[in-house]
Amino acid sequence: MTPPLILGGNVFGWTADRDTSFAVLDAFVAGGGTMIDTADVYSAWIPGHVGGESETVIGEWLRHRGRRDDVMITTKVGMLPLGDRTKLDPALIAVAIDNSLQRLGTDYVDLYLAHQDDDAQDQGAVAGAFDAAVRAGKVRVLGASNFSAERLGSALAAQDAGGFSRYRALQNEYNLLERGGYEGAVQDFCVAEGIGMTPFFGLACGYLTGKYRSAEDVKGARAYRVGKYVDGDGPRVLAALDTVAAAHNATCAQVALAWIAAQPGIAAPIASATSVAQVNDLLGAITLTLTGEDLALLDQASTPPLPV
Repeated sequence: MTPPLILGGNVFGWTADRDTSFAVLDAFVAGGGTMIDTADVYSAWIPGHVGGESETVIGEWLRHRGRRDDVMITTKVGMLPLGDRTKLDPALIAVAIDNSLQRLGTDYVDLYLAHQDDDAQDQGAVAGAFDAAVRAGKVRVLGASNFSAERLGSALAAQDAGGFSRYRALQNEYNLLERGGYEGAVQDFCVAEGIGMTPFFGLACGYLTGKYRSAEDVKGARAYRVGKYVDGDGPRVLAALDTVAAAHNATCAQVALAWIAAQPGIAAPIASATSVAQVNDLLGAITLTLTGEDLALLDQASTPPLPV
């Protein structure tokens, strides 16, 4: 069962060191959180990193706390090359799951996702490789990430044709400022097929927390991602978030995540944190229920106005 909020692990071993990561993970579980999302490629984009840093930190945390049964772990394959194998090469999948399990210090993951589509591979062969991991007990549930509706549909068709395990979850980008990767064909397909959407960048790389109000605020590891919102639709959306947050005595981050959770087909949003205070803020979204008027205000603000 997917919980109402998933903790993003992309920051572990990157903007959150080992001790900070442990504190964040401890606070998340203490606050009722149960699912942690990571990927083998986190954080290979940092000079000196090779990928697997986040999984390694999570594995060390699991060993430190001495239990695994009360948390669910999600990881992904397809963005970290292994030699000359790339993306969803079936041979890469077979090796990558073992590498992830070793770093995580566990014998299974609860959800294993294809991190990106790979149209160079036969989808039947890809389906067979993922199914083998399920049959071996290494994976409990399969999912996909960064897939279009068309390619998700053909992937499921290949899985069904081979009698293989199906993708049951999707992880695409989705938030109040980035709605195109889910709404429309993808959302309609997920709802029809019972695929739970667990969107990443639920807070638009931190912009929807309200901490980037002007160009002078745009700094830090994710500044290059949020700068476009400051001069774009961001201020209009933040104004609506401020209004709804004030009405509920909530924070902008909590409202932004609650808006995602209220959309059809959403299983749970993903959000990351680099401090215990941020974790506690995120957890507040679980109990926040927005009214129809709140949702309408946010929808209107997050939809670009029609040209005159």
